[in-house]
Amino acid sequence: MPKNKIHIIDVTNRDGVQTSRIGLAKLEKTMVNIYLNQMGVFQSEFGFPVTNHETNYLNANLELAELVGMKMRLSGWVRAIEKDVKDAFRLVPKIKYLNVSISTSKQMIDGKFKGKMTWKDVLGNMTNSVKLALELGAKDVGVNAEDASRTELDRLIEFAQQAKDAGAARIRYCDTLGYDDPFTIYERTGKMAEVGMPIELHTHNDLGMAVATSVAGAKGAVDGGVDAYINTTVNGIGERAGNADLVSTVLALRKASGFQGRYHLGDDIDLTMAWRLARYASIAMRIPIPVNQPAVGDNAFAHESGIHADGALKDHRNYELYDHEEVGRGHIEHIETGRLITTGEYSGIKGFINNAGKYALRFRDDDHAREIMELVRYANVHTQKPVTEDEMKFIAQYPKQARQIMTVMPP
Repeated sequence: MPKNKIHIIDVTNRDGVQTSRIGLAKLEKTMVNIYLNQMGVFQSEFGFPVTNHETNYLNANLELAELVGMKMRLSGWVRAIEKDVKDAFRLVPKIKYLNVSISTSKQMIDGKFKGKMTWKDVLGNMTNSVKLALELGAKDVGVNAEDASRTELDRLIEFAQQAKDAGAARIRYCDTLGYDDPFTIYERTGKMAEVGMPIELHTHNDLGMAVATSVAGAKGAVDGGVDAYINTTVNGIGERAGNADLVSTVLALRKASGFQGRYHLGDDIDLTMAWRLARYASIAMRIPIPVNQPAVGDNAFAHESGIHADGALKDHRNYELYDHEEVGRGHIEHIETGRLITTGEYSGIKGFINNAGKYALRFRDDDHAREIMELVRYANVHTQKPVTEDEMKFIAQYPKQARQIMTVMPP
């Protein structure tokens, strides 16, 4: 049995929010981080340290992580250029985990850099960025090989070796266009593992194989003798056709015939958080969960045909690979159909206290209630959606950080 582990690095708050016509407000990104931490994810790539409108959110989340003793790491993404690295530590001084990214394929060097950068420049920028980040206080630096799946393998191995020599902790193999298949990525990561450096798998779903290529690439890394880290997003949301879905990836690692009992997650993932997190992200992003989405789709545990229904009623294992309770389902959701008092940007104190009472929130006095109400009103303006129970509880518990997170202004 392989001794190396597979870890989950979720990139919803970096790659997911880059999706065209999709976005998350800073409060919503914060809630995603909270849910991911509760789920037991190893690391959240929580944003862009050199993007000005992220600064308050990033700093407040790092402060929150210290306050609550967050086990999950919070990491930032920057380009592999010295200016980005310097700006990251200037704007977000407490950041300790970074991934520096640069394109490695001939297509990108010729077609994107347009003669401004050679392969030698790519290597130089990457190694200088890693060394600088470590000098400025980073505890852990990952290196992204963008378009790795279209990069010649010998160059990719050279890139990984130089990253390791510079002090990088991991090499991120980016299947940026979803070009790989499970067989090619297994072979390539197995060869790259000879460098002796942990490998991250970052896959896209352009050919519908993001989860399959992620777990196959992780298998290649582990079989090659190094740890693997799989990048996921909640509900698979990501650029173009998306990324590897978080819940599907964890299920594949735990339940698929070739992985179950043989390849192990290095993180204690609590899958009972799956439904709660997927549903929150769906509401926040205004994207319905597909009816056939594994584990969290409406039909994931639905049976209609006579043979299937009969078999499922006798023993759910006849037609279900895992139980609905394993992924946080099975409860009955109550919907209010009578008088409904909501809290929004124009709410008053009486309506707010009514709602807060339903959520078992208590206030020291009227002034405290008004302070929290004002922040909740701002949250409604900030997200342009009804404030959820968990959001309201977060605001009430951490008003200082909530205020900072929701403060977004031009520099």
